[in-house]
Amino acid sequence: MERLVIIPTYNEKENIENIINVVFDLPIVYHILVIDDGSPDGTADIVKRMMKQYADRLFIIEREGKQGLGTAYITGFKWAIEHKYEYVFEMDADFSHNPQDLLKLYDACANEGADVAIGSRYITGVNVVNWPMGRVLMSYFASKYVRTVLGISVRDTTAGFVCYRRKVLETIELDKIRFKGYAFQIEMKFTAIRCGFNVKEVPIIFINRVLGTSKMSGGIFSEALLGVIRLKISSWFRKYPQKG
Repeated sequence: MERLVIIPTYNEKENIENIINVVFDLPIVYHILVIDDGSPDGTADIVKRMMKQYADRLFIIEREGKQGLGTAYITGFKWAIEHKYEYVFEMDADFSHNPQDLLKLYDACANEGADVAIGSRYITGVNVVNWPMGRVLMSYFASKYVRTVLGISVRDTTAGFVCYRRKVLETIELDKIRFKGYAFQIEMKFTAIRCGFNVKEVPIIFINRVLGTSKMSGGIFSEALLGVIRLKISSWFRKYPQKG
């Protein structure tokens, strides 16, 4: 099987069944790996029930407590490499990422030469629906700040809707990825670029969640804003492995 969608979850019982069904209804086949951080609302139980219906397509890794978005994806990436998936996707459970856009991200990597395809909110203006204006501005200017400090051209540096070719995840030294929250997304993109991979942004429309509770906080943004400076400085002293 070529394509794996990794969905990290914490208290997503309102969304998880629907998002799984929609992904499995797409015209090309995707597998799904849910990484659940001990959701007290029973998210994992819903997934395990659905695994009987979707045998060999739906998988779950259950972890104790909230360990952070970054560690969830690193766990998923290692699992994907071990199971030989060629295209590995990051996607939220809450429908802020339209599952139909998985097809566009896949096409960018499979047919258009990208090693990393980013579902970008900002490549064609600001394509965000139902966010308060303050959060739109904070996100937009945070990405601009990151782009300037790190010297990269990616417009949506904190995007969490991404497709990686397996060779990217095999080349990046995953155990050296330091950030746990949304700054993890910045670090992954920056590292992929420093390793010489071709990163392409694909325009999407981001729709704020309707059901469930947002996991965004001010601390997440402060990690990103301060972390990029440390990331830039450490990059001066680090030798990045190059794509083969």
